[in-house]
Amino acid sequence: MLRGTLDSSHLLSVPRKEPADFSKFENSSLKHPSMPVRMYVLLLFGVLLFNNQRSFAQSMILSKGSKAPTFTAKASEAGKEFDFSLKKALAKGPVVLYFYPSAYTGGCDLEAHTFAEYIDSFATAGATIIGVSADDIGRLNSFSSSPEYCAGKFAVASDPAGQIAASYGLKMKDPEPGKKDLRGEPVTHGFIPRTTFVLNKKGEVVAVFSSETDHIAPDEHVRRSLAIVKAL
Repeated sequence: MLRGTLDSSHLLSVPRKEPADFSKFENSSLKHPSMPVRMYVLLLFGVLLFNNQRSFAQSMILSKGSKAPTFTAKASEAGKEFDFSLKKALAKGPVVLYFYPSAYTGGCDLEAHTFAEYIDSFATAGATIIGVSADDIGRLNSFSSSPEYCAGKFAVASDPAGQIAASYGLKMKDPEPGKKDLRGEPVTHGFIPRTTFVLNKKGEVVAVFSSETDHIAPDEHVRRSLAIVKAL
C-alpha cells in the first residue's frame, strides 16, 4: 500500500455515532454560571470595593501623627507675591497651616486679624504662619497687606484648584452663584473648610482642628495653635 492512500475497508468498519444531545444543557449557563464567570464577578466586586475604600481613605482629614505633605504655592505677604515652600518653612521651625474659605468674609477676616494680632507670640515660639484658600493671588495681594486683616505680618497662599487642601484630606466646596464678599466683590472660587494643622519642625501633624467638626470659632483656631506651638 502506498503512503498517502486510505484503505476503504477501514472506513466501513468505523461505527456510526449518534448526534450529541445538548438539550440537558439548555439554559444551564443562566441557571448555574460557570466557574470563570463567578470568578470574574468576584474579581470585579473586589476591585470596586478596593477603589471605594481607597477613595474613602483619601477623603479623610489628615490626623495627628501623620506626615504633612510638603508643597509650594503662589503666596502673598504684605502685598508682595512670592513662592511659598512648606519644606523651607519647616526648616526654620514649627508651622501653623490654616485653611480658610475666603478672604474678605466675616469669619476669615476675624481669623486673619487675630493671627496678625498674636504674630509676635508665634514668632517667639519660632513658628511660621501660612494661610491657604482658593482665592486668586490678586485678592491675596490686597488681603495680605490690609491693616485690618493680615496687616503684612504673615503670608497667605493660593490654592485655586484645591489640590493642596485635597492632599490634607479637605474637600473644596463648589462656588456659590451670586456670592459676594464684604466689599461687594463677587467670589467666584470654591470654599475650603476652615481647618488648622499644627506641624512640628519634623513635618509631623501634632494637632488638627476644624470649625465643622470641632465647632470652634475662627479666632479660637489662633489661640489653640499658639498654645500648642508654645509647648513644642
